[in-house]
Amino acid sequence: MQESKIGYLFIVMASVVIILAGVKSASAILVPFLLSLFIAIILSPLYHYFKSKKVPEGLALVLVMSMFLVILGLVGKLIGTSVSDFSANIDVYSSKLASYHNNVSDYALSLGVTLPVDDFTNLFNSKRIMTFGTTILQGMSSMLTNGFVIILTVVFMLLESGHFIDKIDFADKQNDTTRHIKMISSKIKHYMVLKALISMLTGFIVWIFLLIIGTDYAFLWAVLAFMFNFIPNIGSIIAAVPAVLITLVQLGSLNALIVSIFYVSINVIIGSIIEPRVMGKGLGLSTLVVFLSLLFWGWLLGIVGMLLSIPLTIMAKIVFDANENTRWVAVLLGTGENLKSS
Repeated sequence: MQESKIGYLFIVMASVVIILAGVKSASAILVPFLLSLFIAIILSPLYHYFKSKKVPEGLALVLVMSMFLVILGLVGKLIGTSVSDFSANIDVYSSKLASYHNNVSDYALSLGVTLPVDDFTNLFNSKRIMTFGTTILQGMSSMLTNGFVIILTVVFMLLESGHFIDKIDFADKQNDTTRHIKMISSKIKHYMVLKALISMLTGFIVWIFLLIIGTDYAFLWAVLAFMFNFIPNIGSIIAAVPAVLITLVQLGSLNALIVSIFYVSINVIIGSIIEPRVMGKGLGLSTLVVFLSLLFWGWLLGIVGMLLSIPLTIMAKIVFDANENTRWVAVLLGTGENLKSS
């Protein structure tokens, strides 16, 4: 009996390895599909809203996709201009950052403290740090080169969204499959739509604040804040790095300190106060799971996998939680706060 359990465990582990290898080799196909899926989930409430107002299905689809493409085009234009301008001036910013580092080293040396300047320079290449944000955005834009395929997939997903549950219901009338799928779909849609709205609010606040401070490329760092807000706990801090460094070399250490305090404050207010109240604590992930999922999905699917790591893990958690046999996995992925209250 014990040997059969061990054999079963090895078979499961081997199957997981084979599946992951297949997913990694098919990432060029899976990543556009996942982007299309998340875009369709975010747009579906607006699409169904138009349909609920007796707007014909075709016209509702045209309205939703037109609004999405106009917004995407405007944002893409602003990002492209900012990235090009920032890339042209990267050497100036990196040299100013290096001079700040040298000044700190000289001041420490006057106090009798010797800092390992060469080791620090090799470990934290100033030019690499300054291009961090644009590298992420360029990685996303390279994925959107298959824009026509992604948009076409989103269109078909929206058209299918109204009939998918009916198909499952018709094909499977004797068990709870439909109920589980509806529950899973509802929770995923609830999470993705609210998370997108909260991330947009975060990006907007960052944009306004950086404009007031006078930081260069404020819109670029606002978009980065929007994207990284999908990563709880650490996302806002990671997105703050380029904005703080730009403010440091452009406006001085005092303004850089103000921007740092602002990013920490908005991370605490939105991430720890607003989000739990709006979205509920049931979908929370532990900090360790957040970090490990970032590494795992980044390895599996690249930069886009990193940005979609938390939505993907949340989806997995919702699916696990919907089944009694796998609910323990959802508990392991969670924060454990519900266990304390129960």
